[in-house]
Amino acid sequence: MGRRKHSPDFKKKIAMEAIREQKTINQIAKEFQVHPVQVSEWKKQLLEDCGLVFSGDNRQESREDEIAALERKIGRLCIENDFLKKKLGS
Repeated sequence: MGRRKHSPDFKKKIAMEAIREQKTINQIAKEFQVHPVQVSEWKKQLLEDCGLVFSGDNRQESREDEIAALERKIGRLCIENDFLKKKLGS
């Protein structure tokens, strides 16, 4: 049996359920058909990362900046590549 890939929303839903503590980890795991250790891990990750919401550290902005920088770099490399093709071709 292969590993299943779970969406971030699915993980968040399960982690939130675990944080509420209205059900045991085992009950949540059984309900969502995941391993109890995975439920505990997602809960731990959510609790560790929740401070980022209030820290002003916006990961989305960081990713967008990184993507923009990579797109500029790709553009420069394409221009350089075209220039070199023309020089070698003549």
